[in-house]
Amino acid sequence: MKNFWFVFLIGFIAGAALLTMVKKEATAATDATNATAPLLITDEANNIAVFEAASPSVVFVTNTQLRRQRFSLNVLEIPKGSGTGFIWDDDGLIVTNFHVVYGANKINIALQSGQQFEAKVVGTSPEKDIALLKIDAPKEILSPLPLGNSDALAVGRKVLAIGNPFALDTTLTVGVVSALGREIKSMNNRTISNVIQTDAAINPGNSGGPLLNSQGELIGVNTAIYSPSGASAGIGFAIPVSTLKTLVPQLKKYGKLYRPVLGIETLSDSWTKRLKIKGVVVFAVKPGLPAARAGIIGVREDRRGKLHLGDVIIAIDAEPVTNEDTMLSLLEQHSPGDTVEITTLRDDEIKTYALTLAAPASE
Repeated sequence: MKNFWFVFLIGFIAGAALLTMVKKEATAATDATNATAPLLITDEANNIAVFEAASPSVVFVTNTQLRRQRFSLNVLEIPKGSGTGFIWDDDGLIVTNFHVVYGANKINIALQSGQQFEAKVVGTSPEKDIALLKIDAPKEILSPLPLGNSDALAVGRKVLAIGNPFALDTTLTVGVVSALGREIKSMNNRTISNVIQTDAAINPGNSGGPLLNSQGELIGVNTAIYSPSGASAGIGFAIPVSTLKTLVPQLKKYGKLYRPVLGIETLSDSWTKRLKIKGVVVFAVKPGLPAARAGIIGVREDRRGKLHLGDVIIAIDAEPVTNEDTMLSLLEQHSPGDTVEITTLRDDEIKTYALTLAAPASE
């Protein structure tokens, strides 16, 4: 009996020693693993979190045009270009750049999941380089981006751009706000104001993609780069989300930018420059509309057939008007029913008119 207890005691001591050794080896292995595992700093963790949350909302936009073969007369779909867009709401509205879908006969949208849908154009605004598309997709697979406040941005704030540069699927670049209040030209040579400048790398194919803040909120739409080579040179531009908040409802309802009207026809800027006139020449006034009711007159002809200028618009609400672009930009800041002060020059005399802006005739 004594031998049994002796053997049992020896076995217990040996087992305890073995268990202690195994635990030490396991602890050492864990410490070694932790020592070699990458440690995420706060900024890296934020980049990953924003990308993972936002990327399902980013779509790949393909623009195709129909072409008829010269000899066989067969109709072919020819790729015209591609870009990026993002989901605006769970009704299937997609926002992208106008230049991404310009001239398209067919537009295809590919979600991050790989599902593809043909899109229809709801509305376009070449003036702002924005197009609103729609796909018929189940709500449960659509993930709209949360909207941020671009008016609260400051130079130096971190921004993240997601897009499909050079058709490479869902790519992230990170940078900062380089400047605010920039101006760029749209396809139809209109000035786009209050544009965000960023050094986040934006390349062909990024157009129409979202610019996000560190909370993963939409603050802009990547729309253009400044680059002699056509690739990112650290100067990219994004249309602020504050513009989208006003524009998207207009495109959804009217299919175009909803701009109040004065009721005038203007002389082209090229002719105005030839005449060495600063401002916008009123060529004709449409009866029954605000300009006519206020007493503004256009170009008129005397009995001898000689033409005489009428009013030349030089300011709206004391803001200088140098050409048609600046006049339209000032009008776009108002809504139908607003009263504005129009300053003109007629026969070397300054005139001021107060008039109430009218709604577009298509309403």
